[in-house]
Amino acid sequence: MTDFLLSHWNYFIVVLLMMIGLFIVISSMNLVKKLIGLSLFQTSVFLFYISLGKINDGTAPIIMKSGHDGHSSHDILYSNPLPHVLILTAIVVGVATTALGLALVLRIKASFNSIEEDDILQAKRELRKRSKSS
Repeated sequence: MTDFLLSHWNYFIVVLLMMIGLFIVISSMNLVKKLIGLSLFQTSVFLFYISLGKINDGTAPIIMKSGHDGHSSHDILYSNPLPHVLILTAIVVGVATTALGLALVLRIKASFNSIEEDDILQAKRELRKRSKSS
């Protein structure tokens, strides 16, 4: 059992990061903290996909004619590069999404003079009351 736990430690890290990110998103009322929680959650998903793409004793998918270390080319175990390529793309999209989220937080701060969710909702309620009474 201990061998199993030690050989799959990365999955426990993934679950831990995912739960920390989810907790931050749910419990925090600060919009910047929510973005940080979403980034942690996203990072845990990246680590999960990279962990799934790992093959023990796998090598880079470069096909050699003569084989590797005296083995024929049919005996070599190749790793699939697709999960890693997809994660590279997802990291770029994640950075762009986080930057857009921070830009939106700046606009919200300029409009409502706060980045706390409760203050923003209260200001929106007051604006609705004023617009209905006018």
